[in-house]
Amino acid sequence: MIRHARRIAAVIVVSILATFMITAGPTPVAEKPAEAAVASTLLLYDNTGPYAFLGEQYAMMTGNLLSQFGSYRALPVRSYTAGLMNQYTAVVYLGSTYDEAIPVAFLDDVLAGTKPVMWLFSNIWQLTNRQFAKTGEYWANARGWDWTGYDTSPIGEVVYKGRSLGRYAADLSGIMGVTINDPTKATAVALAKKADGTTFPWATRSGNLTYIGEMPLSYISEDNRYLAFADLLFDLLDPTRPERHRALVRIEDVSPDSDPAHLRAVADTLSAENVPFSVTVIPEYRDPRGILNNGVPETRRLSQNPAVVSALRYMQSKGGTLIMHGWTHQIDGLDNPYNQVSGDDTEFFRLFVDQTTDFVVFDGPLPRDRQSDHQRRIDTGKGRYLMALLGIPTIFTPPHYAASVNAYKAIRSSFQARYDRGLYFQGQLAGGPINNKRFVGQFFPYPVTDIHGSRVVPENIGNEELDAFNNNPPRLPADIIANAQANLVVRDGFASFFWHPFLVGDPRAGTAHLRQIVQGIKALGYTFVTAGSIATGANPWTLRTAPSTASPAVSGLPSTDGVMVRPARRVDGVSTTRRSAAPGLRPAQEELTRKPTPVRDLGKQLELDPDEGPVINAEAVQHVVTG
Repeated sequence: MIRHARRIAAVIVVSILATFMITAGPTPVAEKPAEAAVASTLLLYDNTGPYAFLGEQYAMMTGNLLSQFGSYRALPVRSYTAGLMNQYTAVVYLGSTYDEAIPVAFLDDVLAGTKPVMWLFSNIWQLTNRQFAKTGEYWANARGWDWTGYDTSPIGEVVYKGRSLGRYAADLSGIMGVTINDPTKATAVALAKKADGTTFPWATRSGNLTYIGEMPLSYISEDNRYLAFADLLFDLLDPTRPERHRALVRIEDVSPDSDPAHLRAVADTLSAENVPFSVTVIPEYRDPRGILNNGVPETRRLSQNPAVVSALRYMQSKGGTLIMHGWTHQIDGLDNPYNQVSGDDTEFFRLFVDQTTDFVVFDGPLPRDRQSDHQRRIDTGKGRYLMALLGIPTIFTPPHYAASVNAYKAIRSSFQARYDRGLYFQGQLAGGPINNKRFVGQFFPYPVTDIHGSRVVPENIGNEELDAFNNNPPRLPADIIANAQANLVVRDGFASFFWHPFLVGDPRAGTAHLRQIVQGIKALGYTFVTAGSIATGANPWTLRTAPSTASPAVSGLPSTDGVMVRPARRVDGVSTTRRSAAPGLRPAQEELTRKPTPVRDLGKQLELDPDEGPVINAEAVQHVVTG
């Protein structure tokens, strides 16, 4: 019988344990593997200023998503040279540093319009200023839209494809206000919606350019505007991709200590729904201090519990795929973070519970963190499968979704794919030493090949959790189904959740809750598939390089209240020929020099309010995504 008292919930998506004193360091070009070499993307990011590391971290997250479509090349925007984008299908620029010095060559190539470009958040004013300096034509006249300034009013909603997606309303770095003056030249493909119901464009498309007015990679969650960004990449790189919605279910934390009756009940429930499923299996159960066994230490291998092995074979006969879930899902001699009991603790990263705040802190690698150390644990776990005559799984789920860079290397060398949400560390993309105290976590709405080099089967809508703990609220079937509904905005996306079989024995849940979740997801139009079909799959779709209107324009004109605009310093490279200002447009000198004044820098916002964002102070703690 499962006796585990506490589990870490999959609720919040990102954690970085960081200090904010860093040095720039070298930034070599990084080439990353492709899921399928049908598209190539040039990914440009900022890398200067006190929060330079944000650029690399956002680039890692974006690159992971881009791997769904093909290959990508990531480098700092200041390294751009004239004509470089012509070697690629499309370009993504991440404007995370306010007023990063962008090369004129990049601005001119964007204005030339030969390649689709997606521009995120800051520094759009350098492009509009360059438009006027180079041609004498006002941006609003040429492109049909204009920016107005950062809107920092509480905005908790983004409307995309007619669906409401969440947003962290307390983000004081703001959203760039946009007005559309010529709907024949520009369209709003998503709207930011204020509390009073007024709206303005959140994402705007004009010619070859798609502009998103904020950084959608901060404050991400399973049902917010991050999903709109993930879907807009299809417009950029594969606009003719057919609509398709698939689902996955994973039965979690099965071990030699599990109740075989619970496992059979789960298998019967899913089989009755014609739903294939996965089962993460811990091949050796340990409770070295007897925490859950009246003080008597306990170790049990799969081969020592024939009833569990028989139940696992029964699950396989009903459509189950076994997934390796560590060796012991704990570390002897280390509360990591709770009690050294398999399933409660983790195995490939250091965790602890802050006794003041009750948050779980991801604290960095374990003391023994060589790749060979992790490989030894993996190989021992594989041996436990063989001893039970179950065969060795080809897919791996890291316990609590926590692993170091070296652990990820061992996993990649041992398995066909991972099935999880990943951690990504400063230095992996830009080069130089790995900073194990500064990292991001990310979930994916579709399969990717991440920066660790592994194929990743997505888990993106969380799990049922009946009780609140470690500052995580309960999550019930309705919450999981609502997340699946939000993910319908991703045209070839997934609704992937996991569920613990000990809930079978809880009178508040039982198999009725599992059935409710599965039926609710199916009712939304999702089709359940096997994890194996995703682990081995590749992107089969034919690339179309032209931008598309696959994401429909949003009707209605934007509001522009609550923004700030101030003229700033003059820029170089102005044209000697000027066109007369159209009625209502700014004088020429202002058009050449204007830029907005931010109320709060993005990095400062994340430093001061890290609760859901990708940056956290080293002295702070935060709950994170785990499995």
